[in-house]
Amino acid sequence: MNKRTNFGRRFLGAILIFAALGLSNLNTAQAQHRQASAIESSTATTASNTSFDHIRQIKAGVLDVGYVEAGPADGEPVILLHGWPYDIYSYKEVSDILAAKGFRVLIPYLRGYGTTRFLSAATPRNGQQSVVAVDIIAFMDALKIKKAVVGGFDWGARTADIMAALWPERVKGLVSVSGYLIGSQQANKAPLPPKAELLWWYQFYFATERGRAGYAANTRDFNKLIWQLASPTWHFSDSTYNQSATAFDNPDHVQIVIDNYRWRLGLTKGEAKYDELEKKLATGPAITIPSVTLEGDANGAPHPDPAAYAAKFKGKYAHHTITGGIGHNLPQEAPQAFADAIIEVNNFAK
Repeated sequence: MNKRTNFGRRFLGAILIFAALGLSNLNTAQAQHRQASAIESSTATTASNTSFDHIRQIKAGVLDVGYVEAGPADGEPVILLHGWPYDIYSYKEVSDILAAKGFRVLIPYLRGYGTTRFLSAATPRNGQQSVVAVDIIAFMDALKIKKAVVGGFDWGARTADIMAALWPERVKGLVSVSGYLIGSQQANKAPLPPKAELLWWYQFYFATERGRAGYAANTRDFNKLIWQLASPTWHFSDSTYNQSATAFDNPDHVQIVIDNYRWRLGLTKGEAKYDELEKKLATGPAITIPSVTLEGDANGAPHPDPAAYAAKFKGKYAHHTITGGIGHNLPQEAPQAFADAIIEVNNFAK
């Protein structure tokens, strides 16, 4: 074997060793990257899960508000508002998506739900439309949030609409399921066609003392029925419902719900200090900030046609009907679509 041959073999051997070392290092780097990604994913998942395990409390206005927060503390603030008979868990998956995008997501229990409590026993357990919006403005003040994207459905959508109409300087953008829901006692005096009135059966039930007693005695069963009727194609599990149903154990829940629906029919007057706000709302004020409205294609609850309210939105505006059998609890049934709407309206506002 000549020297040239020996040199060639040694050279080839060295190449193979370096290649093996390189492959080993590459495999090690890839493994480290996968491990880091898994840790990062696990940390994000843990943080997301624990955000709903830890209910925060803050004194705001007449309430001690229970709420959850997800995402970075310095992120763009987003406030998400639930309706009746739902709670903060309507936004669990939405908050995961938005927190991963860098938003600071805040989801309060409305008055009469969850861990939110009145600071004084003397405060009227009032459920009129304007007072819930006043609560959320006070919540923002307590957290020193000057402006936020606000989204909601059902009572939460009405509250977000009112905030956008009366305090546009506090709302960067609006996402409202079922669009423009601001009403008035005067407007509610007008009777609806029979089929429309039928959809409001529970409002008339709550107008009676039998209804109050029935709701108090059967709150969880009653609200489960509403979930089924309002989202007829959403096959939620008992565990999903029970997770939210604990929010109805609030000691003021029944009174707030009954008062809300009786106020709509003019059976209760509300508090005099909110009369001026209600007068403004009775004019049907336009919403001038960037807005996105959503509707599910299988919403079984009373809701207006999108064409009926489009003209109320005077700023940059978009509407999306979400298909696939999506009912009334749109954020929980179609979380990606709701999160996309928040991102869309935030971009509108830039």
